[in-house]
Amino acid sequence: MQSVDLAPQELRTLVAVADEGGFSAAGARLGSTQSAVSHAVRGIERKLGVVLFERGRYGARPTPAGARAVAHARRVLRMLEVMVAETRGAGTGVVGGPLRIAAFRSAALYLLPPVLERLAVSHPGIEPTVRVVREIGPGTAGEVAEGRADLGIATIGTGSPVPPGLVGDVLLEEPYALVHPAGHPAPRSLPLVDWAENCSSYTRAWWAAQDWIPAATVRAEDDGAVLSMVGSGFGMAIMPRLSLTGAPPSVAVTDLGTGRPTRTVGYVTTPELAATTAVRALVRELRAGRKSQVSAV
Repeated sequence: MQSVDLAPQELRTLVAVADEGGFSAAGARLGSTQSAVSHAVRGIERKLGVVLFERGRYGARPTPAGARAVAHARRVLRMLEVMVAETRGAGTGVVGGPLRIAAFRSAALYLLPPVLERLAVSHPGIEPTVRVVREIGPGTAGEVAEGRADLGIATIGTGSPVPPGLVGDVLLEEPYALVHPAGHPAPRSLPLVDWAENCSSYTRAWWAAQDWIPAATVRAEDDGAVLSMVGSGFGMAIMPRLSLTGAPPSVAVTDLGTGRPTRTVGYVTTPELAATTAVRALVRELRAGRKSQVSAV
């Protein structure tokens, strides 16, 4: 196979077109012109021998090959940034720079804050940013695979394994519980309040086998809204323990007993980023907090 050399600026062009959805907007972002960006993309396509973007009146959209190329471009550009940060830090022993974390809502609210506090003490030069991503479809692992995040806090396990090309580990396994208005005499008779991220493949079989659980009649945007609705008496819900951290007094939590479903929470990253100082430091803090996280949920 003939080798292909792509310059960092060509990679930035691919990412800009994909992010902005067109050549004009990408040109504005890069400080260039539409024609220059279009010419650059055609040159990259000739080098690779594939069409990377579908052109149309509404802009440019990555083809399947283009989406793969853009993901690789993001990851390569990120490693160039890491190379600079780690090379400069080699002489001083201090590594700094951004660390991009993707997490689903309850992990961002309850699991990450103490971890990031410890990380700030041990590595004050690292600048973490956390973006909340819904665990639907590719979820947080998809953000990592596509080069938008360095590490993702994800739901993993037999029902939702670490995607090919990524590495990761389990942080905690949390049980699901019945959540209902405090003091209600028959909580299982209430309507079900649910949200889209809740019933994934690892709980679906258990869910289907419970004849007392009705179809959801109330749907909320996220687990926080579900808790609010349950506390206001709109119904009951079945939720993972992490989502119940700091539940209000108006909500009661009942164990589902033997055979209850669980959700496995872990981290995922790319093989190349797994060896970097910032990601290794974050992983150490995540593992150090594993016992307290389990006891908290």
